[in-house]
Amino acid sequence: MSKNSIFTKVVHAGIDRSEDHGALSVPIYNASVYAFPDADEAAAIHNEIKPGFYYGRVGNPTTDALDQCIAELENAEAGLSFASGMAAISAAVLTNVKAGESLVAPVSGYSTTQTFLKFIESEFGIETIFVDASDATAYANAAKSNTRLFLIESPSNPLLQITDLKAVAEIAKARGIITLADNTFATPFNQRPSEFGIDLIVHSATKYLGGHSDLTAGLLAGRADLIERARQKGGKLFGGNIAPQVAWLVLRGIKTLALRMERHNANAYALANMLAADDKVERVYYPGLAMHQNYAVAVQQMSPGFGGMISFDLGTSERGQKFVNGLKLCALATSLGGVESIVQHSASMTHATLSPEERRAAGIGEGLIRFSVGVEDLEDIRHDILQALDVL
Repeated sequence: MSKNSIFTKVVHAGIDRSEDHGALSVPIYNASVYAFPDADEAAAIHNEIKPGFYYGRVGNPTTDALDQCIAELENAEAGLSFASGMAAISAAVLTNVKAGESLVAPVSGYSTTQTFLKFIESEFGIETIFVDASDATAYANAAKSNTRLFLIESPSNPLLQITDLKAVAEIAKARGIITLADNTFATPFNQRPSEFGIDLIVHSATKYLGGHSDLTAGLLAGRADLIERARQKGGKLFGGNIAPQVAWLVLRGIKTLALRMERHNANAYALANMLAADDKVERVYYPGLAMHQNYAVAVQQMSPGFGGMISFDLGTSERGQKFVNGLKLCALATSLGGVESIVQHSASMTHATLSPEERRAAGIGEGLIRFSVGVEDLEDIRHDILQALDVL
């Protein structure tokens, strides 16, 4: 059976029927402790000389299936699951960069990641150099002798900036720097950073991988040595581990990822073009539009589509809030990547923790709307957006 197609991979990844009595759904192992037949077996498994399970924080058959699943989907050597996307990011960063060292990251990115990076700088002495990640050479220019990590978001949150993954990976490898890419917005359906030389890939599985706004989880995939380091130090010591029940929900969500992403891609592309032609919209951010700053790069590294996320600027905070208040079908909520269409006014929600000056520096306008396009009928979403714009 060929498993090269992403449509096939999402259905079968992580499943070993010989281990699960032929079950087509990976069983949920609700066990936190595992008994051994004798002392020799206990020592071998507990000291990880022999494969096996001994304690839920360091391994479980259900979570192992999810680990294998994300590794297969990302064409990576290994995978590791966490309780949230931030648990995955913090494990990846803190197991590769220590006090007195630095990393380079996008000046415009997920607000909680930005807050985390500022926290570890003030509390632990790990410096972050923020750059315009739409220009790959910015990473080279910012790197210091103590730089250990390049962090990338592509497409970025919330401005959908595109970073040239191959170019940044080549810069990093020439200097012995590890690369970590947040692939949450693209998903493995549209982009696989390992194929461009990226060392580690992170996902908030809360979003598209779970896909139904009913779980919180994070995933890492990448080089086996880096994943093992994250497991031993990030997972085992920090303790941000996923529960087997949640791992099972992520596995179930992934089975329909390709089907959902086809619809997300198609709906978002159509709506981005509609918004770009509307006089009430000052600017649209979507990597599938030819007007996008790095459209040519997006075409090279994203396929078959550009994702289900759009951002657009309505000019002022008042107009942005008036727009979201006028929606009837689309939900006003913080998260993204579910089957339902979700909007947020970034300046008053996820990026409200930043000062107006910090938002301007990150390119986030006061009227910016982040739009997670759902899988509903395109005409229904279109009608809801247009009637909300009509009140402006």
